[in-house]
Order: sequence, then structure tokens, then C-alpha cells
Amino acid sequence: MATLTPRVELAIGSRFENIDLVQVVVKVSLQQLRLDDDTSHWIGMAVREAVANAIKHGNRQDPDKKVEVTFGIVDGDVLIEVRDEGSGFDPAGLPDPLEPANLLKPGGRGIFFMRKFMDGIDYDFRPEGGTVVRLRKRLETSAPGETQEDGSK
Repeated sequence: MATLTPRVELAIGSRFENIDLVQVVVKVSLQQLRLDDDTSHWIGMAVREAVANAIKHGNRQDPDKKVEVTFGIVDGDVLIEVRDEGSGFDPAGLPDPLEPANLLKPGGRGIFFMRKFMDGIDYDFRPEGGTVVRLRKRLETSAPGETQEDGSK
């Protein structure tokens, strides 16, 4: 994988109140990219879901376990990695939240939302324990010869 440049790294304890800190850091980082409000909102929601899952399901809300978030640009895409210290899971084994039997269940939609909001999502299950969720969103690029708002091409 290419190096994330510029790169933002954040490590938090597995407590739900720390999600807001991650949200602020991601929001400020996205503002620097000058993304439209809708794109920034949906990326922020996907990150929120990934961090909440890492805290709740990955680390089982153990405040001594860390959730690490890395944000950067790789090959013209926004790439966000969320790492936990849990035992992992099988994404293929998750129930479909759109099945009639699951529609009224209070949980089970986080990964569904992440898939809908982002252009790519994949998982890496580390042998020493922990899951890395990679969220990828393509940045809009100008057509050849078109100039950006700042006058650059």
C-alpha cells in the first residue's frame, strides 16, 4: 500500500464518548480537501460507524484497548483505516439488514451503511489479533484542462 500523505493518526480508548473526537478530526481533515458537504457528511458517518463497531464489537468496550484511526490520501482517494484489538469477525456471516426479519432490529446496519456511503471497504484480520477496516472514497478530479477554484489544474 502507498504511504498516506498527508497523514492523520489518532488513537483512542474504547469509550463511545471518544467517537466525537474522531468525528472532529475527520471533519477538519475533510474540510482541507474542499469536498462538498454531502460527501464529507457521508464519509463522516461511515467513519463514525466503523469506530463505533471497533469499540463495541471489536474491543468489547474495554477502555484499556485502543482504537486507532488513520486518515490520508492514497492514489487520489481518501483512505481511512480503523483498527481495533478484538478477535475479528466474518463479514460474510452478517445478517442482511434489509431482510424482513431484520428490519426492526436495533443493530446490524453499520457495515451496510459503510458500504453504501463509501466507494470501497475491506478488512484485514491481523494474526496477533485485531481487525483493520479500510474505507475508501474516490476524490472528484477535474477534467483535463479544467481549473480548480484556486486556479490550479
